[in-house]
Amino acid sequence: MLVEKIAWMYNRLRCMSFSEIVHRFVVAMHSTMEKRGLRLAITPPAPEFSAPPLAYWIHLPSNVDVTPYIEKAEKIISGYVDVFSMKSHEIGNPPQWNKDPKTGIMSPLTFGKSLDYRNEAIVGDIKYLWEPSRHLQLVSLAQAYALSSEEKYADAFAAQLKSWLEQCPYMMGPHWTSSLELGIRLINWAICWQLLGGSQCPIFRKPEFSNLLNDWLTSIYQHVHFINGHYSGFSSANNHLIGEAAGAYIATKTWPHWNAFRHWESRARQHLEREALLQNYADGVNKEQAISYQQFVYDFLGFAGLCGKAHGSDFPRQYWANLERMAEFLASVMDCSGNVPMIGDADDGYVNRLDPTLDFCPYQSILMTSAVLFDRADLAAKCHHQDHKTLWLTGRSVKLSPEGNAGQSPRPFLKKNFHEGGYHILGSDFDTPAEVRIVMDTGPLGYLGIAAHGHADALTFVLSSKGEEVLIDPGTYAYHTQKKWRNYFRGTLAHNTLTIDGENQSVIGGNFMWLDKAETQHLKTVSDSEHDLVSASHNGYMRLKSPATHRRTLTYHKKTRILEVVDLIESSGPHMITICWHFPEWYEVEATPDGHLICQGKHNSVTLTPEFKMNDLKLVRGDDDRPAGWISRSFDHKQAAWTAIYSVETRSNIEFRTIISGL
Repeated sequence: MLVEKIAWMYNRLRCMSFSEIVHRFVVAMHSTMEKRGLRLAITPPAPEFSAPPLAYWIHLPSNVDVTPYIEKAEKIISGYVDVFSMKSHEIGNPPQWNKDPKTGIMSPLTFGKSLDYRNEAIVGDIKYLWEPSRHLQLVSLAQAYALSSEEKYADAFAAQLKSWLEQCPYMMGPHWTSSLELGIRLINWAICWQLLGGSQCPIFRKPEFSNLLNDWLTSIYQHVHFINGHYSGFSSANNHLIGEAAGAYIATKTWPHWNAFRHWESRARQHLEREALLQNYADGVNKEQAISYQQFVYDFLGFAGLCGKAHGSDFPRQYWANLERMAEFLASVMDCSGNVPMIGDADDGYVNRLDPTLDFCPYQSILMTSAVLFDRADLAAKCHHQDHKTLWLTGRSVKLSPEGNAGQSPRPFLKKNFHEGGYHILGSDFDTPAEVRIVMDTGPLGYLGIAAHGHADALTFVLSSKGEEVLIDPGTYAYHTQKKWRNYFRGTLAHNTLTIDGENQSVIGGNFMWLDKAETQHLKTVSDSEHDLVSASHNGYMRLKSPATHRRTLTYHKKTRILEVVDLIESSGPHMITICWHFPEWYEVEATPDGHLICQGKHNSVTLTPEFKMNDLKLVRGDDDRPAGWISRSFDHKQAAWTAIYSVETRSNIEFRTIISGL
């Protein structure tokens, strides 16, 4: 463990500039002073309640089926919540907030900023420990109360909040380690505050909760105080900084009861306005190169924007235009069945779903909300059902046709090339039952020096035909724990591209860190009535003893519905080349003696034909040792799926041509 920690620290320093090293030293000294009690704001100033009345940015929807809300609230009252792969898991009511529900490990109630939350022996799996304390389930209780007016749901909310405040005192324990967690908790507290009716909620007048309002306000002040002193910076200033600022901003607007909040509101807003543009390309692609984080960041920015607008303090036009472009990107990579590529990291993280229905899709929800906010029926045309979350956020919805979409006029939005973000869409018959949609990744590894949430997937692509996935990105599966699996799912072998000499394109430096990073170069794009073509290269293997470059060209022939994949390796030395193809878990895949792959899905029968001489072909499904042959559609859950692995020995430049037909 000590050796691993030293290696992590060394690699972390390699990713930092001198300015960041100085900054982190100052932050460490700051935390040391806080630990010794020199800056602890245990008792905030008395709140001043002469501020304007509460401005609502959460809307109580009418004409919704309350059944799923009541069922979810009842399950929470019974002590059961969904925590990632553990569905309807018993955590108690009230829960033991410092106990990891996965491992049962009770985290020590020591100074939070010095607690090593990466150490499984101390805290268990920190993702599972943090998730319940984001308090999405408290919002569910508040929604049930708002829809039914039954006091038992408000009482259950109050009991859980009271227990959290008692078990998680300021600065102590695992819930005071990450400013992002505080930001998310503040957003959900602000939603609850509105749904309960603010300080006038009857629960605060009950004897058993007589001190709850004061204790809650004290903790709110301390949360914002903590974030203001611990904003993420430099190589960590990714979605965390946006989430922290969104939480602080929404809190200062919701509870404007202290003079300090005016300054902290201004600082949070500055972060949001700057980072909204800095962390997203002008074409709408989030720079973390992880599509799941596209929805995470959209919600942080959207929630904060709606809060500001409700309080008469709207954000600039370019702030909202950025959100609109983010939605356009999601619409473009989504196939006609609503499938979205699992490119980059994903941890099933939500700011809040607000929608308890089983068919909730965060990406379609963003498109529906954007359709309302920006009057974009072409975005709603991608959606297959109404979205409750949009109703809670905007009070409005877009009428869908009986077929489940917004009809043929206008056509669903499609943009085929995102040159800045590095994604290209090829195909034909878009947004029809005959659709072929290919999404190719020619973008950078990730954002900032550590590229925390990127995968070594340069020049990979995903393919769907007739609304069914054919070639997939296998997902993420693990974050802080299970190092072997963390490294596999973000490694090159787990993507539809090729590896050289068994090496990743980029060098892993830690669970959320990359060292030597592959750089991509877009070479050519063509789209006409006959075909779509995208060509790009990367230099990730120039670090090898015999340097090599990989150039890939995808050509989709529209009339024959054939995809041609040409991989060119330029090198003067010997190498072992490995080409991988990853299929959905329901596909059956067979290999012929000459290396053809016959791939049978629910609606497709596809053939992959390698037009090159191979040394070996392996069909792998659920191999724990290598590992290979897995897919993870949700955090901490994986299942076996076929992966085809071609191996070829080379001694100089070589070209590999693969034909995919039957689309």
